[in-house]
Parts: sequence; C-alpha cells; structure tokens
Amino acid sequence: MSTALSILKKYWKHDQFRPLQEDIINSVLKKQDTLALLPTGGGKSVCFQVPGILMDGLCVVVTPLIALMNDQVDQLRKRGLDAVAIHSGMSRREIDIYLDNCIYGKVKFLYVSPERLQTEIFQERARQMNISLIAVDEAHCISQWGYDFRPAYLNIADLRGMIPTAPIIALTATATKDVQDDIVEKLLFNIPYEIFRKTFARQGLSIVIRKTDNKDKKLLEVLQRVKGSAIVYVRSRKATQEIATMLLKRNISASFYHAGLSMEDRLQTQQEWTSGHVRVIVATNAFGMGIDKSDVRLVIHLDLPENLESYYQEAGRAGRDEQRAYAAIIYDDADVSALQARVEQSYPSLAYLKKIYQALANYFQLALGSAEGESYDFDLHHFAERFHFHSGEAYNALKKLEEEGLIQFNESFYSPSQLRITVEPVKIYEFQVANVAFDALLKMLLRLYGGELYGGFVRISEPYLARALKISVDELINDLRHLDELQVVIYKPVKDQPQITFILPRQDAEHLGVDVQRMKERKDLVVAKMKAMVNFVTQLHQCRMLLIQDYFGEKSSDECHICDVCVSKRKKENHLEAAEVRSEVLLLIAKKKMSVEELEEQIAPKDRELFIDVIREMVDEGEIAYDEVWRLVKSSKT
Repeated sequence: MSTALSILKKYWKHDQFRPLQEDIINSVLKKQDTLALLPTGGGKSVCFQVPGILMDGLCVVVTPLIALMNDQVDQLRKRGLDAVAIHSGMSRREIDIYLDNCIYGKVKFLYVSPERLQTEIFQERARQMNISLIAVDEAHCISQWGYDFRPAYLNIADLRGMIPTAPIIALTATATKDVQDDIVEKLLFNIPYEIFRKTFARQGLSIVIRKTDNKDKKLLEVLQRVKGSAIVYVRSRKATQEIATMLLKRNISASFYHAGLSMEDRLQTQQEWTSGHVRVIVATNAFGMGIDKSDVRLVIHLDLPENLESYYQEAGRAGRDEQRAYAAIIYDDADVSALQARVEQSYPSLAYLKKIYQALANYFQLALGSAEGESYDFDLHHFAERFHFHSGEAYNALKKLEEEGLIQFNESFYSPSQLRITVEPVKIYEFQVANVAFDALLKMLLRLYGGELYGGFVRISEPYLARALKISVDELINDLRHLDELQVVIYKPVKDQPQITFILPRQDAEHLGVDVQRMKERKDLVVAKMKAMVNFVTQLHQCRMLLIQDYFGEKSSDECHICDVCVSKRKKENHLEAAEVRSEVLLLIAKKKMSVEELEEQIAPKDRELFIDVIREMVDEGEIAYDEVWRLVKSSKT
C-alpha cells in the first residue's frame, strides 16, 4: 500500500514533509473539507498533489493563474504523472480532446480556470468524470473581502453540488479572518472540516523600512550591505530597465523582468537569476509566482504595494531556506501620495466602464450576444491609441470589468507550440504513401514524440524539428499548417500575447451588468487596505512582524527582534553599546578606509543588527560616507 510519505519520496525525492503538510494531507485523505493557510514557498501544491495521487480518480484543481497552471502541469509530467490544463485562449476542439482524456484516459490532474467551470462543455463532461478531489488554489479570490476577488470563484460551489462525494481542499498564502470565514461559507464546507494555519511570522526575515530623499543611493547602500541573490520590485516596466541599467553601471550584476517581454526573454532572465549568474532581478509583480529559489537573501520594494497581502507574498520570497534574509521598503513622501492617488484612480466611473466595454466590442467587431468564452489577442497600447484612451485608465477599467465577471484580461499569456495527430495510425501510413512530400516530416514527428501524438496535444519545438529535417523554420511551419488544413493534425503555433476573453456573451454597453453597490464596497475595502499599508510603512513603534500577524488575525506578543523597529528599540535600551560601536567605527576609519565587512570583523559586535543599524544611522546623518568602491570614510562634513 502506498502512503503519503512513500508518494513524496517517489515523486518529489524528499524524505520528510514540511511542517503541517502531512496533517493537511491526512485530513484530505479522511475526505474532510480542509482549508490550508501556508505562506509563499510553504509547499501548498504538495498538499493536494500527494492525496490526488493516492485517491482513486481525478483531482480537479481550480486556479486563476495560467502561468502557474502550465508550470505545475509541466512539473507533474516531468514526474511521470498525467496532467492537463484548460483555460481561456484554448480552442473548443482542444478543450474537447483534453476533457475526453479526463473521462477515458489516465489523466490524474485537471487544472482549470474558474471561468471555465460554468461553460456547458465543462459541466457536461465533468458529470462523466470520476472526480475524487477538488483543490481550490488562491482560495482568497472567492471572498469580496479579499484583495483579489474574482466572481468566477463563486461557481466552484456548483461544481461541488455536481460531485458531492469529493472533498474540497482550499489553499491560500494570505487570508484575514473575514476571508477565512468567507472561504468556508462560499465553498459550502461540510462539517466537520479542518483549518490549518502556519504562523504568519517568518523566522529569520528582517523587515526594514527606509525613508529617504535619494532612493537610488539607498538602494545601492542596501545591496552593498546585504550580499547574495536579490529581487527589486518596482511598478512600471520602464523602471525595471532603468534601475537594472543603473545597477550594471555600478558593477552590480542585474537584469530586468516584466510581462511585456517575450516568453523566451522572460525564461532566459529567470534562468540566469535562478542559477546565480545574475545577482539582482529588477521586476514588476509579474515576477515571482512559482519561482523555486530558497536562497534569496534580499527583497526590496522601491514602490509601495497596494496592500499588505501583496507585500507579504512578495517579501516572503526572501529567506525560504529560513536563513537570515531581509525585506526592505525604500520610500519617500511622494510614494505615499502616489499610492493614494493610484488607489483612487483604480475605480473608474460606471460611464467610463461602459465606454471601455463598447470600445472592446468595436475593437473585436462583436455582435450583441456573441463571443461567449472566446479569446482574442489584445494590445492595450494599440487599443488605447485607437480609441483615444489613457492606457493606465483603460487598464484599470479592464481590471474592473474582469472583477465584475464580464471579461478576463490576461496581461501575459504564453502557450507553446502544440501538435496532435487526428487520424488513426493506419490512416497516417496511407496518407504518407499518397503524399510523399509530407513523409519525412511525419516520420520525424513520430520518431521524436511517439504515440503521445495520438492521445493529447504534445509540445513541439519548430527550430528543433527544422534542424532535424534540415529545412528552414518557415518551411516547417508552412508544412505543419498545410497538414492542419488537411485535418491530418491539429497544429497550434506558439502564443505570447496578452489576451481578452469574454466570459459572458457580448452585452449592450448601456445596460452593462455591473453591481454598483459592490463596486462601492470594494473601493472602500481597497482604500482601507491601502491605509493599512501606509500605516505599516510609516509607524515606528510596533514590531513589523507583529503588525503583519495582527493584520491577518493571528494573536501574538512575541516580537521578531530583527526588524528595524525592534532594532531601534534595542539601540535605545543599549545606548551605551550603540555609542561604543559608533566611537569604534570612527576610530577605525580614521586610520584607513574600511568596508562594512572589514569593520564588522574588527569590532566583532555582540549584536550584528544593532551594528548594521548604527552604521546606517551614521551614514544617514552624514557622519561617515561611502567612497566609490563602497569603503567607509569620515565625511567631509564632520
């Protein structure tokens, strides 16, 4: 008999579970509805994948993140497990084949976006599937009290009604008490159910807030002080490139990442950073989901996140190995004003929403009642330019139309080239005999990808195939398209563009189904979350980690002792030790210029955090300064 641990060893090559994972898995195996709150990097996917393997039947995984969905499907396939994903941007024919494979084939995991749950094709086929488990990832999306509410998540309750015997496991990294209660209620949890919470306190993660008039200079200082792999988060795509360029000029290995890059560039950048060839990655919040890198020593925010949920997820990418790591926010007064204005602008008027929706219908030339479930490649800047919209305002309106369940707006959509043979092996042989021009291509496809081509869609590489056949990529693509026209194969070329999907049939813009009261309540909630974020950054009296725990409803009085507030308190209490460090620093650098590391080695402070903070304070006060190669010298002002 296989056990949870034997499955973990077989497929993940781990000898033991992380804290809480085994308890969560055992709860699911007892067919109890289960809510798991695990921080970013806490191994949430294992909590449903292990019982999904052990249970007899199919595990349906609901998740809104297409990139993460595809990544998990890839990971499962690499482990020898059959998994498929269904989401917007796929043709009805493709969905049809995948759903058939879930009924008649050996598929173990079906990943599906919440919007697909209500489609007739999915509901019809789901009734024929042997579904043993429903996993709901990013479960906070079901709550309108959460920071990322998605109305389509409310449809999951209908799926539960169709398969009442299948337990539900809901997973999230960030949920306040109100959101936890909402998840249990909206997913119709059966009693008894279990809730597992890992503490929101992150051992070894030092949260440091720095207010400054020169953010670039402070960024360089922090990167100089804290060695190791780093992520720098900014809001705009333009800023990712500007900051990375500035770091490179200062001899700090850096690259940039945002959703506007091609998938090839994104993967290369990610690989260079993950492998350690690049030290710093400057990115928008498009970066980080699914990244498995435990030794990130530093996460820096140069723009204020809109809420503590987002901040906690992004900051939590530092120090997953539980070694000392730092999460820093570097800000100025203008950042607070900019955040307040950004939140205010993110809720456009109903009249503007109608205008944007009508423009979308015109852009894609859609008739009333058409386009339900259809996806279209979308260029926001071209759209805004054509209809004379400000692109930032249009973006906010599109996100609100998504929040209202009218459309889905995928800013970064990537789907690799895929192929499936649609005729039986005997017919393929007859076709090859009758069409010699395609014989070499079909033989090569079967040699490289084998019988899998007859079952489901197989990812292919056009450059690799072209090299093997000694023809150009253009010639190969033409041949594949010709085979598709002849209905011998289904060929789906690579997609790497943002997409708009119409969840509902195209509406009359004047009578748009928008819940105005809910929008007002959502705006009030978002403003309250923004104010909590501003308070988190500007307050100087409460331990940062305790403030986070309190925000998420976790009661504790144990201070972290390593955030900037705790260190500042300790410095006041140990003012004699701080004064001693200050005088020793001045004494040593009066003799010769020294780096922070050299000073630390010479002084050997009892309290390293206090030592670092004294250095920082002395630099901020202009008592000492860094030279061009990051050695400390007495300031000319003193």
